[in-house]
Amino acid sequence: MVKPQGGGAAQRVLGTMSGTSLDGVDAAVLLTDGIDILDFGESAYRPYSEAEREILREALGAWHDDPRVEAAAEVVEFAHAELCAQFRNIDLVGFHGQTLAHDPGGRGTHQAGAGEVLAQALGWPVVSDFRSADVRLGGQGAPLAPFYHHALARYIKAEAPIAFLNLGGVANVTWVDPAIPKPEYACLAFDCGPGNAPMDDAMRQRRNEARDTDGALAATGQPDAARLDAFARHGFFHRMPPKSLDRAAPAPDVSALNDADALATLAAACALGVARAFEHFPSPPAQLLVCGGGRHNPTLMAMIAAGCDCEVLPVEAQGLDGDMIEAQAFAYLAARVARGLPTSAPKTTGVGTPVGGGSLSKP
Repeated sequence: MVKPQGGGAAQRVLGTMSGTSLDGVDAAVLLTDGIDILDFGESAYRPYSEAEREILREALGAWHDDPRVEAAAEVVEFAHAELCAQFRNIDLVGFHGQTLAHDPGGRGTHQAGAGEVLAQALGWPVVSDFRSADVRLGGQGAPLAPFYHHALARYIKAEAPIAFLNLGGVANVTWVDPAIPKPEYACLAFDCGPGNAPMDDAMRQRRNEARDTDGALAATGQPDAARLDAFARHGFFHRMPPKSLDRAAPAPDVSALNDADALATLAAACALGVARAFEHFPSPPAQLLVCGGGRHNPTLMAMIAAGCDCEVLPVEAQGLDGDMIEAQAFAYLAARVARGLPTSAPKTTGVGTPVGGGSLSKP
């Protein structure tokens, strides 16, 4: 862990994110002192090629001692270095890497990609390995964006509790009370169920397509009620938060359904997980602000809105960039690590006490 560097001056921090959907790398600049968001900077995206994506898929579930990890790490490091080199005047980088395996309470958590390799390639200090310290101290190691969501709630001047929903490969939620100044006491966060990953996998397997673009196929199908009822009884939904999932999140078995009904059922399963999340919130949120790739799926968004008792909006409704929030989050967390501030807490990951995760690599 990194000791405080002193001072509270704002830095131009570049955050990166390569998520469970394996589509590519997001990078975004944030001007922050690790407490407040002072401004948003430029951003960029670098897709993985199909060959790179296949190497990453092959390594999913692999731990450090697996021979597939080296090739995956090289893909991750090369893609990040190529993308980050486009930016200028960077003080610090937050490098999440690519999660290959996540087993809190068991083998731990494993993100491919070395911060020291990226630091040498770019010539900038890099904070990486954000999750391991949390897991070592009994936390779930995820989700890690909640403290940034708290900063966003304050940035948009929210006056009442609100919730953020990230629709990546896995869906996760953060309930935030912006009236409480310290994020470790103001947030409740947890993974709430499957996100885009089961839908993307089904499209790739059935139609050799990357995704159900705009939810068009799901819109023509009928969710299977019996499968959804069985899914709703999954033990995950009965566990108290915080709780986390890896990419292999529980999802209904749709193998016997036609393509349209399968996609509709998987979208409805995601919406069901979001609706069940409201059972755990300390008070009803005034809004549910949605970020991540799933917000571009109008069929999924309509299903989620139908199951929630509050306004459901893409974060763009508040002037935010929903494609870059997770990358910005790791910029924010890197700034906190550099100042010795906590990045997770009992109500966000289940860790025993607020902890600052992350390791600093200097060029």
